[in-house]
Amino acid sequence: MKKSTYFQLSFMMFLEFFIWGGWFVTLGTFMGNNLSASGGEIAQAFSTQSWGAIIAPFIIGLIADRFFNAERILGILHLVGAGLMYMMYTADDVASFYPYTLGYMIAYMPTLALVNSVAFNQMNDPSKEFPRVRVFGTIGWIVAGLVISFVFAWDSAENIAAGMLQNTFLMVGIASAILGVFSFALPKTPPSVGKDQKVSLSDILGLEALKLLKDRNFLVFFLSSVLICIPLAFYYQNLSPFLTEGGVENSTAMTTVGQISEAVFILLLPFFFKKYGFKKTILVGMLAWAVRYLLFAFGDMDGLFFMVITGVVLHGICYDFFFVSGQIYTDSKAGDKAKSAAQGLITLATYGVGMLVGFYIAGKVVDANLLGESSHDWKQIWLFPAGFAAVVMVLFAVLFKNEKVEYQD
Repeated sequence: MKKSTYFQLSFMMFLEFFIWGGWFVTLGTFMGNNLSASGGEIAQAFSTQSWGAIIAPFIIGLIADRFFNAERILGILHLVGAGLMYMMYTADDVASFYPYTLGYMIAYMPTLALVNSVAFNQMNDPSKEFPRVRVFGTIGWIVAGLVISFVFAWDSAENIAAGMLQNTFLMVGIASAILGVFSFALPKTPPSVGKDQKVSLSDILGLEALKLLKDRNFLVFFLSSVLICIPLAFYYQNLSPFLTEGGVENSTAMTTVGQISEAVFILLLPFFFKKYGFKKTILVGMLAWAVRYLLFAFGDMDGLFFMVITGVVLHGICYDFFFVSGQIYTDSKAGDKAKSAAQGLITLATYGVGMLVGFYIAGKVVDANLLGESSHDWKQIWLFPAGFAAVVMVLFAVLFKNEKVEYQD
């Protein structure tokens, strides 16, 4: 791959995840303070990610894969996203904010697959080249948090009270416009499917992979993946409000420790996977979810703040040891013909259905533990996903029979 192409793809990944990390992390805090939103209303806004994930396969399968170059669709979607971000920036109540958020996530979620398509199309050896490009996405997410906290200090207590978190949408809108324009200069990535080739609903949704559910082990893994997304939703939805309500300064930058941890533990995953096998790796990931929420529940923002920090650092184990290991397992079970369908089905079930249910439950639990106008019983809130993750872990340990899974470098 040419150096110029490497730069283009890396910059594309950087902006793709700078955009996501630049507003999604602080969304709950923004809505609670700027829009006086309830936990249920905040949950609805977060659930737009799930609706976007559910609708994304139709955009990719019916349009991007058949009629237009991926880089052009990517550019159009990000330009549309820039306009919707500006509308979110100007919205002053939940009723006007939510439709723009939903529209934005419907436009954004397909771009996650599109940037991968553009990148893979230029690579001779994706297993070696893709990680070097994808890491810039993680860097982009981290930089977004650092900019919010240390460059503009929009997440300081004073600036949150002054409504300054609203500026995150303007920042992300500008970044989205830049990526939208830049996308048209990316290497050409033509449609992967002919216009005249029939594509069924089953192909788009990955329903061909449903036959894998006849395998008891895969069924247990599949259901566990959906269920573990309920605790995951608590993390995304509540971490920022939890920290800011506790008076933590530079809270957005602090959350990026989780992304740094993710980058570190993904490098350790091959060793752990090969040494201990798939089942133990998955169980460690599930255990990390339960431990993380117990740390949040019993830690505080004073003498026990190290417990909260440790909970954030555990994100690398939580995500990589469960979700990345799960992708490897799914790939090994599917076979060559059903690999794409199986990965699509898992994505639809987790980020679509699982997270949608998770955000709904998280909103209900938060509202049930409201103590005052801007005060919550966070101990009780965090104990729910801790217990839930522990139950899923036990069920998986009992029902999943150990099997050998090869890790492909």
